[in-house]
Order: sequence, then C-alpha cells, then structure tokens
Amino acid sequence: MTKVDVKKALSSVSVDNIQNQIKAYTGYLLAYSLEKVYGLNKITVGSYSVSNDGFAYDFEKSEDLSITSSEFKKIEKEIKKAIGGNVKIDVEKVSKTDALEICKDSKYLSIKISEYNDSKEIYLYKVRNFVCDVSSEPFVDSDAALNKPAIKLLAVSGAYWQGSEKNTMLTRITGVAFPTDEKLSQYLSLLEESKKRDHRKLGQDLGLFVFSETVGKGLPLWTPKGATVRRILERFIVDEEIKRGYLHVYTPDIANLNLYKKSGHYPYYKDTMYAPIVIDDEEYMLRPMTCPHHFELYLSSKHSYKELPMRIAELAQLYRYEKSGELAGLLRVRTFCLADAHIIARKDQAESEISGVLDLIEYITETFGLKPGLDYSYRLSLGNRNDTKKYYKDDTSWDYAENVLRKVLNSRNVPYREAEDEAAFYGPKIDIQMKNVLGKEDTAFTVQYDFVMPKRFDLKYINENNEEVEPIVVHRSSIGAIERVMAFLIEHFAGAFPLWLAPVQAVLIPISQDQAEYANHIYSKMKLSDVRVENWNESGSMQNKIRLAEKQKIPYMIILGKTEVENNTISLRSRGSQQSVVVKLEDFLKTIKDKNSNHSI
Repeated sequence: MTKVDVKKALSSVSVDNIQNQIKAYTGYLLAYSLEKVYGLNKITVGSYSVSNDGFAYDFEKSEDLSITSSEFKKIEKEIKKAIGGNVKIDVEKVSKTDALEICKDSKYLSIKISEYNDSKEIYLYKVRNFVCDVSSEPFVDSDAALNKPAIKLLAVSGAYWQGSEKNTMLTRITGVAFPTDEKLSQYLSLLEESKKRDHRKLGQDLGLFVFSETVGKGLPLWTPKGATVRRILERFIVDEEIKRGYLHVYTPDIANLNLYKKSGHYPYYKDTMYAPIVIDDEEYMLRPMTCPHHFELYLSSKHSYKELPMRIAELAQLYRYEKSGELAGLLRVRTFCLADAHIIARKDQAESEISGVLDLIEYITETFGLKPGLDYSYRLSLGNRNDTKKYYKDDTSWDYAENVLRKVLNSRNVPYREAEDEAAFYGPKIDIQMKNVLGKEDTAFTVQYDFVMPKRFDLKYINENNEEVEPIVVHRSSIGAIERVMAFLIEHFAGAFPLWLAPVQAVLIPISQDQAEYANHIYSKMKLSDVRVENWNESGSMQNKIRLAEKQKIPYMIILGKTEVENNTISLRSRGSQQSVVVKLEDFLKTIKDKNSNHSI
C-alpha cells in the first residue's frame, strides 16, 4: 500500500479547475459526515460524482433510517467541522486484489473495483481511514480545499445505482461548494431564478406537455398548446430550409437492423438503441438516426456533379434509450424529433456548405434573441486517434476534416474551444453549446464532417469527366431536437414566449355578459386573420380573468366594455403592463401579422 503524493500525481493527468477540486473535496467530506452522523452500520457507500452544478453522493441506507432535507443542517455542521479542522483526503495506491480486500464490506465499491483491469492499480480515497471512493487515477488534491470552501446541501432524492432502473435504488444527496461565501450566495440567487424558469415546472403550469408513467419514462405527451408551439417551430424551420435549397423528405421510423450494421452505427451505439423487433424472421429497429435512410434515398438513382451539393432534410422522429437516471424533462428524452439533414457534396464544397449551415444556425439563434458568448458558444469536437475502438482509423482523413472545420470557424472570426474525444465515430464536428441560467451547457445544434459513410454506402457521383467519384457528407441539425429547443426557449423566455411563438396570442375579456355578442364578433374576425385567440366570455370577475391571463403569460388581453361596443374599438392591454390602450381592431390585426411574419421578439 503506497501513500500517494497527490500534487505530484496530478501533474501527469488532466485536472479540472479549482472549483471542481473543491467540489470533489466537499463531496468526500459529505460521505464521511454521513457516516459520522448516522453511523457506519446505517450507511453503505455508493458512488460520488461532480457536475457543472455541484456534487452528488449516492449511498444505500438502512431501512429504518429516514433522511430528509430537514436533516441537512446537522450534516452541513459536520462537514464544516471537518473543513475547519483541515481534514484532508488521503489517497492510497493499491493493487486490485488489495483494494477488493480492503473494501470487501462495501458492496458498491467492490463492484467498481471489480470492473477495473486486473493489472490496474487502484486509488483509494480516505477520510480518516473511512474509504469513501475508489478510482483508476488520482483526481482530487485536498490542499485545494484549504480556502475553507462555502457549502450548501440542496436536495435528497432517489437514484438508481449506475443510472439503470435494473439496479438498486440508492439515496442521493446533492450539494454545491464554492471558494467563498459570496460566490455561494451568487449561485443560490441564480438557483432561485432557475427554479422560476425550469421548463419542467413551467411546461406543467402553462399546460404545454406532460409525462405519464403508464405511457413510459422519457416519452413526452404534447397538449394542444404545446403542440401549437411545436408546430410553429417545425413550420418555421422547414420553410427556412426550403428557401436555402434543402430537399425535405420522409423516411420510416423503423428499419432493418442490417441498415445500421452497414452504416456502422450498431456496434458503436447499440447500447443506446432499442432492442431489435423480430418481423417475419427479420430483425428491425426503431431508428436512432436518419443518415442511413437518406443515403439509401441518394443511392436510388445516379447523380451528376451538377446536382451537388444535395441537401436532404427531414423532421425525423428518433428513438434512443437513455438510462432513467439521465432523463431530464424535455432536455433528455427517449423519443424526439430532430431537424436533421445530410449534405452530400464534392470535397471542394465542404467549407462553403459548413459555413452555410452555420449561417442558418446563427439566423435561427438571432431569431430567438440568443446571443453568442452569452447564451451559446462554439465547440470544435475532435476525435482521439489512440482510441480506434471508438473512432474510425484514418489519420489523414481526420487531419483534413478537423482542419476544414477549424478553418471555417477561424474565417468567421468567432471564439471557440477545442474538445478532444467529443467527435462522432465517423468524423469531427462543430457543436453549438447552449447555456441555461446557471451556465450549464447542453449541445443544441451540430455540424459534422463525415468521411466514413460514403465508403460504407459506396456513395458516388459522376464528375465532369464522366468518372465515378466519392463525395463527402456533412451531417447537421439546424434547430436541433424540437424537444430540447423547446426546453431552451421555455427557460430563456421564462415561459413568456414572443408573440409569434405564443400558443395563445390574445384573450378576449368582456366586462359583462352585455358584451358577449361583441366578443363573439371580434373572436370570429381574429380567427379569420389566423390569430390564436381565446374568448373568455363566461361569467366571472374581470380582474380574476386578467390575473389568469397574466399567469398563463398570454401576450395580449382585449378588454371589451360598453364604450368599446359603442365605438367599435378594443381596449388592449399587453402582458406585464398595468395600462390599456384603445385601438381599432384592424390596426391590432396588422400589428400581429407584422410581428408574426418578422418573428419579432
């Protein structure tokens, strides 16, 4: 057993910033403190993880032990006591055999250890001889925590071991840690704001979508209002893509398993695909991607160089298995609609086509009022040449493709960062990373250079010399997955969609039943003008209706009283305003038409 000089060991591995060091330190102190507060016989160590938001510790507790958020103060007190006493994390390097012996009474640590190679040395993480974690490399230097970090436990919940519902349900406590009280306070303020914007809560409050355990986890059901917003987004992107030369198609949601074996997706992604369905002694699969379908469409006839680039696009319903522990509202689901396309082009067209895709994506983000650097950023996702199991082996093609993407980004003069080991197996990509209110990133849009599929599918075009030539393929998602972009937009606008996206654009509120007939007249004219309007002409308090309209974040309230009837006008009140203005209906309808057509924010 060897005591490790962590500072020296860390110098040879990739280490996250000081913030992640602090999160790792406090996460281990959480495990130690749980044992101190409740006793070793009540707590079985599970696993520890660090995220953008903070840290989490999963553990098994005895059946007679109940832990709720009301217990956090005494757990935090124990953690702070350890921090105040400069309690450190001891890291010891042992053989796999010794690690299994030391952790034999800790079943989850034993499982983790058993998954490492026999020749691999194991690092044990101890707090005063209490083993709270194991790993295959050192990654926490407890000296980083001598800043006396500020900590806060946030939630207790259930979490399946290793994220699979097939495994035991453990207890998870999540928390955050920062170098100073001020930074913790700033984060907690942002957290409160993010709760107000959480698309899962707003989606339910505004009646946009629901989930049903009976239907299945990760399978959203869209209400009429949610379906309206989704339909607007779908029409918007299809119309825009057709303007830009895309050829929209339809392909089946299911295909023969051999299609995905041919493309190479099956061996790489079979763990995230649904199990094959046997039909007439053949195996079929719900499709996890559309590229093989589009390549088969291309192969249905011969193509001249004059036809290229050919931009084949589809709003495609896809199906991917996500572990239940990783499902997150609309951000991570098991079925989603992707605005997908595959551009088959000559090699010399690659730069202009990729740049054209970024033009489209930037038009979309600008339309939504999103700003580069603030709401989203660019990431050049590279392969790992040493990992031939994960990535197609062709160094020359990887070099060329990565340089093309890098050149495009440099020519656009946009800031970006490079990330190794984030590429697709068939080539590098540009990812547009969207940020939420807490700064957490998710990939929203993608542009990928593919030099593998043309070989697998034997794609060809006839050049000017009547010779068959292999094209390149650019995979891209313009608006991304409709579900994920809906989540982004709900949170970005805090549910108060701009007029052109709002499921209900205006609501009619007659002051009394005397104006009901006039309200019906206005309602008919607005419907004929394609305004999404509701007529609240049932009995009830006008003020209650106004409050309900505000709660539902409807852009316009139209108040109709005796004066409006007599003058053939409407009294218009905008969302968030306390004042009303009297206007002619025709003028208001023109305003709505202009804002709809201009996609006004």
